Amino acid sequence: MTGTDLQARARARLLELAGGRGVSLSALSGLLGRNPAYLQQFVRKGSPRKLEEDDRRVLANFFGVSESELGAPARAASGSAVAAGGVARALADWADIPRLPLGASAGPGALARDEAPSGQLRFSARWLKAQGLDPVALSVIAVEGDSMEPTLRDGDEILVDRTPRALRAGIHVIRLDDMLLVKRLEPGPAGTMRVISDNPAYPASERAMGEVDVVGRVVWKGGRL
Repeated sequence: MTGTDLQARARARLLELAGGRGVSLSALSGLLGRNPAYLQQFVRKGSPRKLEEDDRRVLANFFGVSESELGAPARAASGSAVAAGGVARALADWADIPRLPLGASAGPGALARDEAPSGQLRFSARWLKAQGLDPVALSVIAVEGDSMEPTLRDGDEILVDRTPRALRAGIHVIRLDDMLLVKRLEPGPAGTMRVISDNPAYPASERAMGEVDVVGRVVWKGGRL
């Protein structure tokens, strides 16, 4: 295989790997410490003609593949095959949880939108197991609005466990009146539940159990300081 064919295959493989992981070329360029257009130009324009050795190694480690798949000559790739196997085993210690491109409103409410994943957030598989969480039943969504402040702030990301469980007091993502909301729920009297905002500026409400569709329980949050 000529050098030109090798790099053409590397560009196609990089696109395939990025698509499979749900990560953009600009984000991968940032991982390399390059400008956002670096890998886009490599893939679309062939400039640079081939990846720098250090960049290729970082990308191969990130995806858990051999450097030969990203354009390394055979002799360079042979030394990386064992390392790639170690990376693949290390990646098994992590779970990629899908990000859903919809916001759970912590304000007046937002209509639920398309739930196709828009990326992933990586969690330790050991930590998830210790929490009794099954990665298959988890998703990550963003909080919109201020009604759950100070507990949850606008832009925070939350991990939602959709495992069917008996309702208990806590913060949940719910669908109510065609809105996707994140609220604190408490059992109420005679088949009702209280829907509570942690921000005292927003009043609590009491709704019949059948009116509230509990999507899942919030088990983790992440956000800026």
